Amino acid sequence: MTEEILIAGFGGQGVLSMGKIIAYSGFVQGLETTWIPSYGPEIRGGTANVMVILSNKPISSPILQNFTTAIILNQQSMDKFEQYLKPGGVLIYTPSTITRKPTRTDITIYPIDAMGEAQKMNAQKVANMFLLGAFMKIRPILDINWVMRAIKHSVSERNWKYLPLNEQAIRRGMELVD
Repeated sequence: MTEEILIAGFGGQGVLSMGKIIAYSGFVQGLETTWIPSYGPEIRGGTANVMVILSNKPISSPILQNFTTAIILNQQSMDKFEQYLKPGGVLIYTPSTITRKPTRTDITIYPIDAMGEAQKMNAQKVANMFLLGAFMKIRPILDINWVMRAIKHSVSERNWKYLPLNEQAIRRGMELVD
C-alpha cells in the first residue's frame, strides 16, 4: 500500500497542519511517511500545499509528480493540481471555495462542504478536520485514535481544549462521504 497525497489551498486554511497530522498519524501507526510542505512568503492568505506519502514499504522518493489523492481547498489549487491526479485517484474538495468544478471522469470526486459544516458548529478553524475525516473514510488507512494523538502532538497545550471539537469535526467529515 502506498498513498500519495496532495493537500492544497491558501495559507491559514489548515493545509500544512492537515498534512502534518496525516504524516504523524501514519508514522506512529508504523507506516513509512514523508511530509513535504510548500508555501509562499505570505503564509496566511498565500498559496500553500503539502505532499504526504504513507506506505507500508520504504519510500524511494519524497517528491511526487502525480498523486493518488488530492484534497483541494481553493480554485487556484484546483486549476493547478487536478491534472496531476492519477487515473483512478480521489479528489476531495470544498465546493464553497471552488468556482469551476472538477471535470475529470477517470477519478472519483467527493465534494465535502467543510466550510458550511464548520459554520454550523460555529467553528471555522476546524473546517480542515471535516476534510480529514472524509479522507479517513475514503482511504481507511489511519485510525481515529492515532489521529487524535497526532493532533494533540501538533498543537500547543493551550489548544488542547479544542480536541473534542476536532474529533467531532473528523467524525462528521466521515459521515459526509456518500
